[in-house]
Amino acid sequence: MTNSPRTRPPAAVPAPLPLSRRGFFRRACACCGVAALPALPTLPARAAEGRRTSLTAAQALERLKQGNANFLADRLPPDPPDHASRRLELARSQTPFAVLVSCSDSRVPPELLFGAGLGELFIVRNAGNTVDTVALGSIQYAVQVLGAPLILVMGHERCGAVDAAVSVVQKNATFPGSIGQMIEPIIPAVLKARSAGGKDDELLDLAVRENVRRTVLRLRESEPSLIEPQRGGRLRVVGARYDLDDGKVDFFVE
Repeated sequence: MTNSPRTRPPAAVPAPLPLSRRGFFRRACACCGVAALPALPTLPARAAEGRRTSLTAAQALERLKQGNANFLADRLPPDPPDHASRRLELARSQTPFAVLVSCSDSRVPPELLFGAGLGELFIVRNAGNTVDTVALGSIQYAVQVLGAPLILVMGHERCGAVDAAVSVVQKNATFPGSIGQMIEPIIPAVLKARSAGGKDDELLDLAVRENVRRTVLRLRESEPSLIEPQRGGRLRVVGARYDLDDGKVDFFVE
């Protein structure tokens, strides 16, 4: 009786290598009969993030103050910026000298208020200048990776998000969609301002300031990743309020 031939085990198939986005589109084009994409010229490797600003926290704060003074006086920079060359310089890395946590209000554009240019401010904006997980991660990135020495938390006069939180506290107001959840973190600031004796006509502005103060204290005292650089003198967290009427930024938590 003839022995049956042994069945050879199938050859191992190597795992496919991960595709780049361009490789994915090349393969998709080949399957569909579309002409291959032309080869791109080789570009130099992108510089790693993390080249640090030379400014200290005190110098960065003074620069913001001087920038707002220039804004109030309508003073333009002596030399107009060369945006084209600045864009090319920033294409490889960025070195912001400050993190700005501010409100999304269209009347509060940080670069204009502080006379800042491309790549100078790392801005985290949302209605009510609150700090959630996404905002905190953005702040930590700017401090730990980019080396920004200053965090400025800035509220502003007649903030709509804070006013909505005041309405919740004073009138039990409700808001549609996600607006109610968005203003929940501001309610403790309103309660604190009211318990301090804030009258109805001044409660909104007191709550704006208290909302800034609470966020500053949280970033100073409750976020471990930010405490060590503060102790080492590499980071400072301050708070301010922008006046819509006169354009002045009041640095009231330093």
